[in-house]
Amino acid sequence: MSRYAEAKPYALPTSLAELSGPTVGTVVLPRHIDWGPHYEYDLTDVADVLLMYERVIREAQTVADLDTYLNASVLRWVWRDLFLPVQVRNLWQSAFPDLSTSRAAA
Repeated sequence: MSRYAEAKPYALPTSLAELSGPTVGTVVLPRHIDWGPHYEYDLTDVADVLLMYERVIREAQTVADLDTYLNASVLRWVWRDLFLPVQVRNLWQSAFPDLSTSRAAA
């Protein structure tokens, strides 16, 4: 575990119901979230959804970022399959215990 991941502040919504991001189409994340090469996330591709959600959860700077790019239903569906730092997973599951019982992605 990196010291950066331990010290970094993470954005957290006040409610999962606020997360009303897209569920279809393609998404291009802003540079402050995804600073790599230009990449379009295809929301019909589970691998793309997982990668996008991991990046948004780890790198979002504001609750507005989370609300714009994450969707509560999709988040519940993929939660167990997301590769996240332990402290981030614990933070989200402490705030939203139902995530720990969400079904895994098929």
